[in-house]
Amino acid sequence: MKISRRAAPWVAAAGALLPGLCMAADMDGSTLSVLWGVPFAGILLSIALMPLLAPIFWHHHFGKVAAAWGLAFLLPFAITFGPAVAGVSLVHALLAEYIPFVILLTALFTVAGGIFIRGNLHGSPGLNTAILAIGAVLASFMGTTGASMLLIRPLIRANDNRKHVAHVVVFFIFIVSNAGGSLTPLGDPPLFLGFLKGVDFFWTVRHIFQETLFLIGALLAIFFALDSWYYHRREELLKTDPTPDSRSIGFDGKVNFALLGAVVGLVLLSGFWKSPVVFNIAGTEVGLPGIVRDVGLILVTFASLWLTPKQVHEDNQFGWGPMQEVAKLFAGIFLTIIPVIAMLKAGVNGPFGAIVAAVTRPDGSPDPAMYFWATGALSSFLDNAPTYLVFFNTAGGDPAVLMTTLAPTLAAISAGAVFMGANTYIGNAPNLMVKAIAEDRGVKMPSFFGYMLWSGGILVPLFIVMTFIWFR
Repeated sequence: MKISRRAAPWVAAAGALLPGLCMAADMDGSTLSVLWGVPFAGILLSIALMPLLAPIFWHHHFGKVAAAWGLAFLLPFAITFGPAVAGVSLVHALLAEYIPFVILLTALFTVAGGIFIRGNLHGSPGLNTAILAIGAVLASFMGTTGASMLLIRPLIRANDNRKHVAHVVVFFIFIVSNAGGSLTPLGDPPLFLGFLKGVDFFWTVRHIFQETLFLIGALLAIFFALDSWYYHRREELLKTDPTPDSRSIGFDGKVNFALLGAVVGLVLLSGFWKSPVVFNIAGTEVGLPGIVRDVGLILVTFASLWLTPKQVHEDNQFGWGPMQEVAKLFAGIFLTIIPVIAMLKAGVNGPFGAIVAAVTRPDGSPDPAMYFWATGALSSFLDNAPTYLVFFNTAGGDPAVLMTTLAPTLAAISAGAVFMGANTYIGNAPNLMVKAIAEDRGVKMPSFFGYMLWSGGILVPLFIVMTFIWFR
């Protein structure tokens, strides 16, 4: 653990003011009761049920509900284990996870919101399928969040003369916000963490390309058939198209393409740059590359707001509502998930030991099929990045072995974390952002459980087929 000379006095002062804070050990999840997971379950149920049972209250107070569940965990935790341990956990959740997460999402949301595809694209089944396919390709190179924020607005606008649009957004979440990000570490956070752990940059494209091609190809075929059925119904097309045909097709706010490249470059920089400069803030190590990345992303965000013409934001109907919703809800999720992740990290000795033990065969060898489903099931409801790390470490944690001898196991972990993030709205950050943007544009999206009916009826059967083909 390295602390710069300038930072050392401040860290020492913090340790003097808060005795034991800097010395607090990592939480031992094996000592925790499953009851500590109640606040996390509570916030998930609130997201699922309150928009149905109390929509007006939820619309105006979802931030307060998320904060209440966060406090329902943090206050009893501080009383039980002491303010020092609670403080360490809170600081770690903020500095190591939540703040970088929100900064990156805000940058992508702002930059993508500054790119307007002008003209009137007509949302035919062929065009919609092409946009989803393009988004799937882009997702592995600019991230699922970047591709989602870039394409969701023009896709919704292209279909604003149609009666049924929700299914278009649902398949967009399946393909662009999740499955498309499976080929490089740029695509999805779990793969980026694997890259930081030593997995080769192009390992995933070599080892789960067939699975990705099958999943995306099957989803595109199913979507085209379903969208064609809707499109050819007599009442599907509205009599008047809200988007006029008067403008030629093109891009406004082109400077944001360069800023989007800067975002990708900053994320890559933080992964490749190894710096000995590390600041220890209340038990959480914050490296210089991460600081440079986050400061750079903030500058990119302000640059986009300054350089993007006001008319582009107006044409894009750009607003902060969807970003605020995601930031508030995920603040509660990142806080209440602390004990759940700790219990998972405890492995077979923790409350979730049965789940961890289930991925090992009787002879002690890893079971790729169980790794695929265990990683995927937990990634559907938990943050898929730490879930990936839990099972990465359960499988031995040695990247050299996992990339060779245990390659089927690492492929199963990677595929489960990325693909099954599409099972729920909270499985991956872009899911909830896309839902919020769609609802902001007037699209009546399925409820939390309604969306799971879509994923259960379409994705789960495909995952079962993939299990028998690739993960046996």
